[in-house]
Amino acid sequence: MPLVALTGGIASGKSTIARRLAEHGAVVVDADQLVREVQQPGSPVLAAIAETFGERMLRPDGSLDRAALGGRVFGDDAAIAKLNRIVHPAVRAESARRFEEAFAADPDAVVVYDVPLLVEARVDDPWQLIVVAHAPEDVRLRRLVELRGMTEADASARLASQVPDEARLRIADVVIDTAGSLESTLRQVDALWESIDAHIAQRAARS
Repeated sequence: MPLVALTGGIASGKSTIARRLAEHGAVVVDADQLVREVQQPGSPVLAAIAETFGERMLRPDGSLDRAALGGRVFGDDAAIAKLNRIVHPAVRAESARRFEEAFAADPDAVVVYDVPLLVEARVDDPWQLIVVAHAPEDVRLRRLVELRGMTEADASARLASQVPDEARLRIADVVIDTAGSLESTLRQVDALWESIDAHIAQRAARS
């Protein structure tokens, strides 16, 4: 019952890795998608966000205005901490339910939790393997500008707001280098899939 954490900074290629693992048969649970789900209209999480940060965080239809919330908390450590205290417990509970559901359906499943904030929030969870998507900061900045249409200043600010690459690399059991071609990244993911059991055994031997 391998439970694998997949993490990486913005524009690191993490989603590409997750898609490839899913193609191989992994059950991928997307933390960002869970965040959106627990913040749906009528949810306790959304109510708490509105109470904490103001009704202006809601759109006229009652849904979360993500841009408004992002603008409110970005660069404000205290506000981010408040938001995390609201959102993280709900996401943790829902992700645990998804893991249990996947393993109940197939005890031999490989479940991959695609989670950007692993270092910040869940590094001590009982992962059997931690995989880190990695590319140098200059490569990721270029991707944000060229592929996502950000200004260089906005892209730099997003990168600076995240934990340093060194913090992710320190916890990695496997690093997928995404700085090269797509084909290179996919070859590394294919090799990882073929050797997941061996990597898990190596991690267990170190612990």
